[in-house]
Amino acid sequence: MQIGFRPDDKDKGMKNKGMNDKQQLLTVLQEEFTQWEKLLASRSEEQITTPSAPQKPYNLSLKDVVAHLGAWQQVSLARAEAASLGGSPEFPAWLAGRDPDVDGEAELDQLNDSIYEAKCDQSWTSVHREWQQGFLRFQALAETFSERDLWDTERYPWLSGNSLAPVFLNSCQHHREHREQLTLSNTP
Repeated sequence: MQIGFRPDDKDKGMKNKGMNDKQQLLTVLQEEFTQWEKLLASRSEEQITTPSAPQKPYNLSLKDVVAHLGAWQQVSLARAEAASLGGSPEFPAWLAGRDPDVDGEAELDQLNDSIYEAKCDQSWTSVHREWQQGFLRFQALAETFSERDLWDTERYPWLSGNSLAPVFLNSCQHHREHREQLTLSNTP
């Protein structure tokens, strides 16, 4: 399982697969959230917290993957909140002032290591609650934007010529990739 992902890559999200309206975006977000909730509900806490995804340098549990997703979702949520408030993103503390838009695998690995170190000792209840509340907040924010605000490439200068929609879509894609990897790793 690859733990790294660039959640806000330029236009590499689902828009390139025909995604071009707000209702589709909202549907995709809801469906992904529902799929994750089903996956998590199908596992016991022991299954969730027991490492089962061999990964260098860590042996990751499902809890670790959800914590990873929740941390990257905080970056996307910071962007969505900034767009909603008309400001610039205030990124989460785990970034320690680093730019989340890294180019190299080594830099991405360092950021993911920071997430693991910051979250590995949290309880499953805490990790799940943080991820779930973040995802629901993310969905609620998506609903507040007009179609034009989601797709306008000039609306948010700090997105460097990208529209806001890929922030939502790429976060969803990141979740989907990890969910599919987990599903594949648990099939005989």
